[in-house]
Amino acid sequence: MDKLLKYLNSLSKEGRAAYVEACGTSEGYLRKAASRHQSFRAELCILLERESGGAVRCEDLLPDADWAYIRSQSPAASPGAAVSSAASRS
Repeated sequence: MDKLLKYLNSLSKEGRAAYVEACGTSEGYLRKAASRHQSFRAELCILLERESGGAVRCEDLLPDADWAYIRSQSPAASPGAAVSSAASRS
């Protein structure tokens, strides 16, 4: 959570607004959740990491998730990919 707050504090006001908008959340929510050490949804963690260019990592925001396993999986190996692949052949 400290990395998220540090990253937010490093941005300009406009930068923070653009960051939270791209992540579909609000600065107030992020600051409140971080200060209370609340867990973020995995989907939000991914957006926060992606939009920060890796400055904020999923592992720091939701440490109980097995991010190493998720990162090691190729998109083709996911169950959803197999379903959509089979559907496209029909």
